[in-house]
Amino acid sequence: MKAVLFYGKEDLRIEQIEEPQLRPGTVKIKPAYNGICGSDLHLYEDGPIPPAPTAEKPHPISGETLPVVLGHEFSGVVEELGDDVEGLSVGDSVVVEPLMVDGTCPACQKGAYNLCEKMGFIGISGRGGGLSEHIVVERCWVHPVGEMPLDQAAMIEPLSVAVHTVKHARAQSGQTAVIGGAGPIGLLVAAVLKAQGVKTIVSEVSKGRREMAASTGVADVVVDPTSEDLNAVVASHTGGAGAELAFDAAGVGFVMDQLLEVLGAGGRLEVVAIHSKPVQLDITAQLTMQDREMGSSVGYANDHADAIELVQRGKVNLEPFITSRIRADQIIEEGFKRLITNKDSEVKILVSMS
Repeated sequence: MKAVLFYGKEDLRIEQIEEPQLRPGTVKIKPAYNGICGSDLHLYEDGPIPPAPTAEKPHPISGETLPVVLGHEFSGVVEELGDDVEGLSVGDSVVVEPLMVDGTCPACQKGAYNLCEKMGFIGISGRGGGLSEHIVVERCWVHPVGEMPLDQAAMIEPLSVAVHTVKHARAQSGQTAVIGGAGPIGLLVAAVLKAQGVKTIVSEVSKGRREMAASTGVADVVVDPTSEDLNAVVASHTGGAGAELAFDAAGVGFVMDQLLEVLGAGGRLEVVAIHSKPVQLDITAQLTMQDREMGSSVGYANDHADAIELVQRGKVNLEPFITSRIRADQIIEEGFKRLITNKDSEVKILVSMS
């Protein structure tokens, strides 16, 4: 079968590989669409970083070294069911929660498997990936999506990240939240917050991303922090009290400073972005003296079902966030390079093997 293989920095190849075989307790899926994630982009630009293996060092759970099949944000259709598999039928539309965990570490034992000490991802760490003609996955990671269009279903994985961070921040209806950064995750965080009755103020320097936040309706207020006073805008929408919540979806130190400035007394800053550089905080002035909280979240654990329900109930519309659909043979020029050069105009590029 054909698959897109990740060999290393700026090295993707479409090759023929052996088709995976069904095993007891597993599901064979024909992938439909696969989203290119920021993690994929980092791998392409920078080369293998954990949880990806290297050519010499295998991943501790998959046991695989490079090359590996790429793709962890994907939807597909059930082709075959292994022995002892229940709750699915051939022909079902599904998404995959693309995790591999050891199930024995302290985090896994308490149900926080997104914090597994040996965490890996299908499509990054081995065990196949969404950029292939077939994949075999353990039943526990397969979620039916009903009549949801398969292109939108490919975005359930990043939507689950947003669901998880909103839960972690303990967001409540009637609150006001400021989201710093309107990339894919920032937009989806705003969408989940809106679905829960939270007023959303999105701060973003990119004109294209501001327009996306406004046109999709996930933002009640859109702010350009380079030309507008974010603090004044938030004050005007909160009666001067400041926001109850702020979400860092940018991964930039000065954005965190801006978000802490607009938080009201007792507010909470939730970090969902990955920071590549250390951030300096004045704990006393920015947190302690305002009785504020600061938290961070990563990935998802038991969140896919809630993400699917939000879409099925019409609370979140994923279709507007799909900005391009391409074939696997276009993945370098129209996928990765396009995201690198036109990131302000692209939210989610979906790739199909056919």
